[in-house]
Amino acid sequence: MKEDPQAIEKSAAASILGPGAVPIVLRVNGEAHALLVEPRTTLAEALREPLDLTGTKIACNQGACSACSVWLDELVVASCSILAIEVGERRITTIEGLAADEGLHPVQEAFIAHDAVQCGFCTPGMVMSCAALLAENPHPGEAEIRTAISGHLCRCGTYPHVIQAILALAEAEGD
Repeated sequence: MKEDPQAIEKSAAASILGPGAVPIVLRVNGEAHALLVEPRTTLAEALREPLDLTGTKIACNQGACSACSVWLDELVVASCSILAIEVGERRITTIEGLAADEGLHPVQEAFIAHDAVQCGFCTPGMVMSCAALLAENPHPGEAEIRTAISGHLCRCGTYPHVIQAILALAEAEGD
């Protein structure tokens, strides 16, 4: 349920949180969203359910597979491991917010071009990690790419294609 963000922030500051639903504001993909969530609601659940941002996948729900990776102030995090009430003022970027209005993000395009997607369940998290890597290091080598995706579990085994995609993108960006 969406509410007025300013009213929610004032209410949250003046009240004790829990055990029922509590007011929070999440800053997702450049927009503030006022929500009422139970204190046990993870960020992944808040993104998928009330906000309908289903690109963030929940697989293990234990922070072990990285399918739910999003950026929290440009840091890659497993959103199933963070409570929505803990986010505070930090900015959240999801796979839906990564692409520009005019088209896909270059990492998304590279994944498609190099067949780095199969079932697609791990893809959003891998894309988020690879995009964060390239934002920090526009020309990573294979070792850096392997490190960036090391926490991701892909049952289809697309790792070699992901590495090829990011190496090709980094090389193209250097031209």
